[in-house]
Amino acid sequence: MVQKILESFKLNKKYFRADILAGITVALALVPEAIAFAFVAGVTPLMSLQTAILMALVAAVFTGRPGMISSSTAAIAVVLAPLIAQYGNEYLFACVLLMGVLQVLCSVFKLGKYTRIIPYPVVLGFLNGLAILIFKSQFELFKVDGSYLPFMDFGIMLFFVAITMLIIHFLPRLTKAIPSALAGIGLMTLVAVFLDTQGIYHLQTVADFAGGLLVGTLPSFHIPEFVWSLESLKIIFPFAVTASLAGLTEATLTLRVLDEMTGTRGHMNKEYFAQGLGNLVVGFFGGMGGDAMVGQSIINTQSGGRTRLSGITAGLGLLVFLMFAAPVVNAIPLASLVGLMFMVVVSTFKWETFKYKGKLPTSDIVVVLLTSMATIIFDLATAVVIGIIVSALVFSWEKGKQIEVRTSLNKRGEKIYKINGILFFGSSLAFKNSFDVQNDPEKIIIDLKYGKIMDTSSLEAINSVVERYQAVGKKVLVTRAQETCRALLKNSSELTVIESSDEYDPTS
Repeated sequence: MVQKILESFKLNKKYFRADILAGITVALALVPEAIAFAFVAGVTPLMSLQTAILMALVAAVFTGRPGMISSSTAAIAVVLAPLIAQYGNEYLFACVLLMGVLQVLCSVFKLGKYTRIIPYPVVLGFLNGLAILIFKSQFELFKVDGSYLPFMDFGIMLFFVAITMLIIHFLPRLTKAIPSALAGIGLMTLVAVFLDTQGIYHLQTVADFAGGLLVGTLPSFHIPEFVWSLESLKIIFPFAVTASLAGLTEATLTLRVLDEMTGTRGHMNKEYFAQGLGNLVVGFFGGMGGDAMVGQSIINTQSGGRTRLSGITAGLGLLVFLMFAAPVVNAIPLASLVGLMFMVVVSTFKWETFKYKGKLPTSDIVVVLLTSMATIIFDLATAVVIGIIVSALVFSWEKGKQIEVRTSLNKRGEKIYKINGILFFGSSLAFKNSFDVQNDPEKIIIDLKYGKIMDTSSLEAINSVVERYQAVGKKVLVTRAQETCRALLKNSSELTVIESSDEYDPTS
């Protein structure tokens, strides 16, 4: 694994310049978000910024999806906020360490393969809900002391937001020499500085939002002052489990989004390891925990970031900005960053969802809508779980209706029930209701040549049918089952009264 990581650091001239510029763009965009997440979690802006730096660097080095950006995030902030409020930072640091351990264990046991159970309608709903959340969150930057800006100031900020969006949208049509997002932020910063120094108008900046000028401080090693006892573990364990699941869910969906955007395939278990190791490092350096960021990863990819270098540049860039370029960071107008995030909303939201109406099954549309609403109302991890459960129920319902049972009589006077389809818990009832026990002849055949037994529920259904026939003195034979089905029948022979034969041909 280490050798592969080292090999991946061989500089690719094709992407080198784009990776550097994309990383700088992401670093700029991370600043206000990290500050905002600090207020959500109830920690200092400096702690959130240091978390963003460490997560970006560690995860980029070990990532299974080069180009993915990790940082402090809203999902983790929301999950851990109650713990911080009630028990303080030392419990937070211990919880983040435990969160990292759980995520590394998910990698060790290769749980990434189970991400295939996330259906595409769930991904659509997740992305649409995430886009709406990002959109809503940006309006917090239109506030001062908890209240929205006066009407005139609100309008002026919206104007600069719109200008930034226009630059980001149209600049690539003129030149791709510099990422449009970086150009938009840079130009708006120059305009803001000019207006402020000339006494014309003061645009809200990062410094205003942070409640004062940022002063850079390097993260320092810190062992949590936490008593590792059963009682204390009972407190942090539920938070650690929820946070780790939320983080891995975001990492999973972020990886799938980037796979789709780039036409390449990432390695989920490696990404789980990267996320876990990142949180372990953060926990030992007094951080709030983090995970992969869909929005920033999309910005990075759209700006040309394709390798680990872009994520490392983002982390180092954020560190440089914090330590040596604080005046520049402080001067960035919030309007330019809001404009950038609004463009992320436009690209993240799956507008084709509206085109699917009337073309996709109603059940898929329902899953998309439910997942979107759950993302907005609850959190990302809960939304995905709800989406998967609803999708599974819909799948079971639809497959349960697809089983077909045809009947015929052979030359021996035996009634043949030919099963076509999948027999499982969702179709068991329909299967059992297909038999006419009272009017059938003395011997019936259940022909499974085109049927498939999937689970214990299907075995129970067959066994129930056999018992009903035996109760009236009739015989049932199951025949022509597929190899996997024969194994199920054989393994359950001591638990059921099912009689089966591999050689009996009911049609002869």
